Formats: sequence, C-alpha cells, structure tokens
Amino acid sequence: MPEPKNRLHPLYRLGLPGISVLILLLAGCTGARQPTTGRVIERGMASWYGNPFHGRRTANGERYDMHQLTAAHKTLPFGTVVEVHNLDNGRRVRVRINDRGPFVRGRIIDLSQAAARKLDMIGPGTARVELILVRDQGTRRAAVSEQAAAPEQAAAPEQAAAPEQAAAPDPAPPPTPPANAATASTGPWTVQIGAFQEPDRARNLRDLLARHYPEARVRTDGTWHRVQVGEFKKRRQAEKLQKELTHLGWEAVVVAVRP
Repeated sequence: MPEPKNRLHPLYRLGLPGISVLILLLAGCTGARQPTTGRVIERGMASWYGNPFHGRRTANGERYDMHQLTAAHKTLPFGTVVEVHNLDNGRRVRVRINDRGPFVRGRIIDLSQAAARKLDMIGPGTARVELILVRDQGTRRAAVSEQAAAPEQAAAPEQAAAPEQAAAPDPAPPPTPPANAATASTGPWTVQIGAFQEPDRARNLRDLLARHYPEARVRTDGTWHRVQVGEFKKRRQAEKLQKELTHLGWEAVVVAVRP
C-alpha cells in the first residue's frame, strides 16, 4: 500500500525556528532596498528670494548665499533636506533648510535664487510645489547640532526672521499696531504692517516685506518703530495696497505719514 503523501506546506516542515530565521532574512533583504526619499510632506506655493538678502544672516546664523541650494521653511528643523517638485513643469531640486519663512499666508517654502532657477520659476516668482523629505542619515545630526546653536544665533541683528516668528508652528501676521498720531484728512498716506518697541524686530519684519515690497521701511518716534510700506498722495492708492497686503495675510492699516 503506497505511503500517504504529506499534505503540509513545505514551510511547515521547517518548524517554528526555521520560519523565524526565514522571516528575518527576508526583512533584511527588504530593508536594503528601501528608497532614499520619503513621502510627500507638504503641498502648496513656493516663492524665492535673492538680493538684498545675499550675505545677510539666516535664521540659523549662516550667511545667506543665493547661489547655494538652500531654503526657508516655517517649522522644519535646520539641516533638513527636502526635494522640491515643481508641479507646473515637473522639475525637481534638493535644498537644505537654513532659514525661517515665508511669512506670507499661502506659501510653504522660500527658495534660494539658485534653487528657483533649477525649478525654472525665476520669472513667475512662485510655483505650485510638493515637498518630499529626503531620508539622509546626516540630516538628523545636522539638525540637532544647528538647533543647539540656534538660541545664541537667533539674536543676531541681521537675522531674517524674529525669534518669536521662527518658533511658531503656524506664524500669524503681527497684531494690529498703534497707528500714527497723525489722523488728518490730508496725506501723504502709508500702509502700516506692524509697530514694535524693539528696533530689531521692526527691522526683521521690514526685511521680510522687502523681499516683495522693496519700498518697505521703518519709521520711528524714539519709542515705537513702525514698519510701513509706500507713501501715497491719495488715500485710495494706499487703500489699494492695504487690500493687497491683507489678501496675503498681513494685518495692514492705512495711516497718515508723520511730518
């Protein structure tokens, strides 16, 4: 009489110890083929900045070099490397985060001029992008060392973003500041974005605005340092700029220019 066939799956013949070893071997092989880039972490609008910030301090204390592949982000740790994918034309570039920004609602990253050129967005100024985290072993170490040095560097006068803004997970526009004392019905008029008693904070905000509004300036009366944009003979001209800035997320108010 023929011997009955063993109907067990061949894996069962290995026994529990053998199956465990096989699983470990398979896991090791799978890990060796993991991709170097991670998932998409953010989608939104990108902008770029160059002069007059070239050579100035970034939020992590470095000198900004618009010819290097770097970027500003609101919350990613300094040293993080992300791949920026331009959804409008398919171009990609990898950048290292070394600055804070952009502080304009609706934008997720501010690229260096070199990075913007790689994405072919110099002319348009903005582009729809997605950010992909690059899984680099050196990234975490760089982030830890730079964050440890950040408290002292954040106080640098040339820093591109105020410490309070850099630390916020979702930076909000500055609160409505005290308006100028001048309230006459005649101009000239300006649009005020913020007022601070600390001059460094006023200069930092002015520098952020100057990326897109070169006419931004700080006016001071010795106590308050007011960040204002433009000077207009007619109030309706100032109101037009106010609406534009409000649409971008800033709390803007039209005030009369002090004599």
